[in-house]
Amino acid sequence: MAETVLTNTGLDSFLDGTPERRDPVFTRAAEAVLGLLALRGADRGSGLPEPTPGLVRHLLVEDLPTFVYAAPGELGAYPAVLGALAARFDGGRGERVVAVVAEAAPDFERAMNDPGNLTWHRWYASLLRACGTDLDDPEDVRSRLAALDGAPLPDGVRRADLMGRTALADVLLSEALTRAYVRDAETAPAAGPLLTDHAVATGIGQVAAALLDRWTAAGLAEQLAGPYARFAPGPDSFPHLVLADALLGEHLDYYGDAAAPVPPPAAETPAGPGVVEAAADALAAAVESLAEGEEGEFGPYGGEAAHLLYVVYQRGCSAESVARKAAEYEDWNVDPAVEDLPVPVPAEAPEAYTTPPLEELVRLLGAPELTEADRERLTGPARDLAAVVDRLAATGLLFRAGDAFGLTPRGAGVLRYLLRVRGIAAPDAAETADWGAPVLVGAATGWPVSSAARVLGDWLHARVDTAEAWSQLLAALGTAHAGTADAADARALFAVLDTGAAPAEALRGALRDPVIGEYAHEVLRARGERADHLQVPTSARALYVLDGLPGKKGPLESRRAAFDAAAAAWPGGSAALVRAMAEGDRHETARVLGPLGIMMP
Repeated sequence: MAETVLTNTGLDSFLDGTPERRDPVFTRAAEAVLGLLALRGADRGSGLPEPTPGLVRHLLVEDLPTFVYAAPGELGAYPAVLGALAARFDGGRGERVVAVVAEAAPDFERAMNDPGNLTWHRWYASLLRACGTDLDDPEDVRSRLAALDGAPLPDGVRRADLMGRTALADVLLSEALTRAYVRDAETAPAAGPLLTDHAVATGIGQVAAALLDRWTAAGLAEQLAGPYARFAPGPDSFPHLVLADALLGEHLDYYGDAAAPVPPPAAETPAGPGVVEAAADALAAAVESLAEGEEGEFGPYGGEAAHLLYVVYQRGCSAESVARKAAEYEDWNVDPAVEDLPVPVPAEAPEAYTTPPLEELVRLLGAPELTEADRERLTGPARDLAAVVDRLAATGLLFRAGDAFGLTPRGAGVLRYLLRVRGIAAPDAAETADWGAPVLVGAATGWPVSSAARVLGDWLHARVDTAEAWSQLLAALGTAHAGTADAADARALFAVLDTGAAPAEALRGALRDPVIGEYAHEVLRARGERADHLQVPTSARALYVLDGLPGKKGPLESRRAAFDAAAAAWPGGSAALVRAMAEGDRHETARVLGPLGIMMP
């Protein structure tokens, strides 16, 4: 029992003389609240741990959702205990604590009910409670636990999530116990120590297990560490998490934020938890074998497997070119405009790798100056890279057909699992179809063009290409990333839309949009449909001109000539045009016009 492990928490004096002492739910809550406050260093000079606003908030939104199981109908007991405890202390502190409890109560309930906060102990306690187990009876817990073999997980929760949360909870509780013991040893509290020397001598892990038993279900920790350990696998059961960590590193290199979504796969074969974990383990083993292969066995690219996996997933799982990736590794100049070009997948191809013909290589790299000698020079690196791809393809999760390689539909599902298990936003097609237009455009701005076109098109088709859906999407193109350096890339998504299918009323409604109004006008004009150019704001016209200027390529002289030609046709000349551009998108205006020596207003 927790009260025999954490001594001198003041539990008996807190409950004495109160009607709640007869309420087992209140008593259980009081044990956890007093024990955790004391562990976190609350002053026990009065005999009870004195709550402070900071400790109370941490208890409600961090500690209780990490260590304690309580049925939904019992959650109210914990704020009630804190309110009763605060009333024991005079002065304004008790009132401040009560205010914090009221303020944090919604966050507390959300955290306690959030599947993302579940540990193995909290999850099994909830399952045991649901089947009528007496959580204070270790024998009943043991007998009922056997019947839960293969019990389903909560929606959206993976076994690795529960393992990771459990491992973190173990560390946090052990640290709290160690600090409490050291704190009491350095300065003996008048109320007496929380932990006896005997308890500590048995091991901090044993003390933590005893606390978890009291806070979740009696005897559960022992059962999950012993005869039912398979119910609560630890880190050793998830070797693929090493690969997941590497993929997280790749994602952060690309986007800088785990919450930045990658595009959904074009095709995916879902699998159950056991199947996808086994496949992920096999893929991780292949990646490890490539990294640890003898020198020269896989050329210089054996350590690039995780990068290759991430790159092909980030393309929406469309095929990539071995030759193009090899050229990038060899520091060849690959035109950014062709990096996302689709790679044809031949129906049949010889098993041995052959570098693409010169004409195709020029297309893949965007380098018309290449010669046969260059192609020959790339052959060795491309073959080395193809050997790495072939080792990964042996898992059945990748394929290589000639120069093209990519993920199989099953591989796409496994990669999406590996990304999500480390908190990366990796939606499937159904999820992106449910997003609002601003969220979708905000995400698609950073995606390869082919993926963005596919997902935006699917989003519209899911709404039967109605005028309302088109209007929402067109409006989002002008508002997503507004005022940031990514605003121009959001506008550029207009070009990937199948505007030939856009309802005329949606396009006419967009004419007044201060960002994409001119884009809408040009579509209507090209289709020979009525469009009132007077409705288009000056800012939208200026941005259309800005986006049409050569911003990155070509000699500065020709780029300046293009601007001068546009300025000559603009009312008020170059100064008025630059001012309108800067008002519409200052970042893109500076990027495009700065190299031409044109000053910003």
